[in-house]
Amino acid sequence: EVQLVESGGGLVQAGGSLRLSCAASGLTFDYYTIVWFRQAPGKEREGVSCIRNSDGSTKYYDSVKGRVTISSDNARNTVYLQMNSLKPEDTAVYYCAARRAAETKYCSSYIMDYWGKGTLVTVSS
Repeated sequence: EVQLVESGGGLVQAGGSLRLSCAASGLTFDYYTIVWFRQAPGKEREGVSCIRNSDGSTKYYDSVKGRVTISSDNARNTVYLQMNSLKPEDTAVYYCAARRAAETKYCSSYIMDYWGKGTLVTVSS
């Protein structure tokens, strides 16, 4: 059974930092692109960042570019999302998802193979 488990969310003040983790099991990690999405209340889900584990290529979406770093520890089957300079508008449920062999250029456009259940990030002003 494939599982993606997010962790690291919480309440933080504006300007603060959080590191989210996405731990994967039951899949061949190197074959997958891991995509972080978020969904704020009343808004559509949007792509945040992604990393293709086979070659380490990454993509950042405009809303977080320059404030977020994605990384992967293939030995631990875990992807991290380091978020800095957080803003109240970053408040959302953050989900990680996996898609086999996805190109990072279009990573949030694919239909994902697997999803995690999400972790809530709340940024107070």
